[in-house]
Amino acid sequence: MSSEIQNKKQILVIGGGIAGTEASVRLSGLGYQITLVEQSDKLGGKLNQWDRLFPEQKPAKELQQILVKGLNTNIKPLLNTTVCDIQKNNGKFKATLSDGQTIVSDAVLLSTGYDLFDARKKEEYGYGIYDNVITSADLEKIFREGRELKTAAGKTPKRIGIIHCVGSRDEKAGNTYCSQVCCITAVKQAIEIKEILPQTEVFCFYMDLRMFGRHFEDIYKKAQVNHNIQFIRGRLSEAFENSDGTVLLKAEDTLLNKPLKMNVDMVVLMVGMMPSKTAAHVSSMLKTNNGTDGFIAQPQGHYRLSCTNTPGVFSAGACTGPKTIEATLNDARSAALEVAEYLKSTNALLN
Repeated sequence: MSSEIQNKKQILVIGGGIAGTEASVRLSGLGYQITLVEQSDKLGGKLNQWDRLFPEQKPAKELQQILVKGLNTNIKPLLNTTVCDIQKNNGKFKATLSDGQTIVSDAVLLSTGYDLFDARKKEEYGYGIYDNVITSADLEKIFREGRELKTAAGKTPKRIGIIHCVGSRDEKAGNTYCSQVCCITAVKQAIEIKEILPQTEVFCFYMDLRMFGRHFEDIYKKAQVNHNIQFIRGRLSEAFENSDGTVLLKAEDTLLNKPLKMNVDMVVLMVGMMPSKTAAHVSSMLKTNNGTDGFIAQPQGHYRLSCTNTPGVFSAGACTGPKTIEATLNDARSAALEVAEYLKSTNALLN
């Protein structure tokens, strides 16, 4: 395919997070014209909400800068913009945007990411009810903004409980899948707490530790050996606020097979990933299928994972299921190749 023909091909990328930005850069390098639609005021998605990234603890802003550095004149980013309507007709996709623009494209890439589980749905854990119950996202924001870690009363917490699998692997919450990154995030944040507050006791309550990534097991061992972080196998059943603002945790230690009660000054809930509401909205218009877990379905199984059941519509990143950043980047690159192959094949048919 000549560069001239490629430049006539237009691709609409919906979602300017890690996957959408990386895929746009890769596709633009192949000579395609990209319209990148992002609902927030900045590219990078959830990456902008992180302070440091596991396993190397590098600042998240470094990766965000690398991603946006690849932007070029073939990519037209539209920030603070959403897709109001999109229809396929005669092999073309016509999208109406929230700013009134109409975009016609030859292919669509969905990279709408994920939503965080709303911890308020687990009322028994006390988020939004008790002052000293926060989420992993709240804690990461404290780290990112360089604020002191204090209780609601302004005191340094002497004991912190970290609760794994909040909203994941939980039939009552309606999510039976693993969110993949909660265990390593909990260990990362536990270490960061100890680096800031070495005298504070940190306890991780887990179902089972899924440290599947490269160097993840090393971080877990570092947490135990270097920082004396204690791991308790057992799911939290309830949390209660004491009169002094501390929180009483009730759990079962499944290794010792006995109930456990513990008072802590602060509770951190490791919230998992949820299917994106944006993905659901756009998918319904494009008639793409979702899996039983609510994420965008990958109908071809192990092969050509970026394809959807709607020809010309592709997906990348966490909109198809929970993923690490590394997996998201690889998924984006794979999706870019799938889109390019599709456009080549459709161009060959026209000729």
